[in-house]
Amino acid sequence: MWKKLKHRLQHAWHLLRELSGDSAYDQYLRHHAVYHAQSVDAKPALNRQEFNKLMMDAQWKGVNRCC
Repeated sequence: MWKKLKHRLQHAWHLLRELSGDSAYDQYLRHHAVYHAQSVDAKPALNRQEFNKLMMDAQWKGVNRCC
């Protein structure tokens, strides 16, 4: 019973992180390790602050209105 409850709570926590965008940095690190870290001229992965700044800049630059 406790295992089932623990599993459900972990699943809910995972869903919450995915929906809120909190797991974006973890996904970026996984992607970087798989696709970019192996190449010879690869840049190191961004730290969390650099990643968050990049995401905020991408979200808020440009026209953000319909008219």
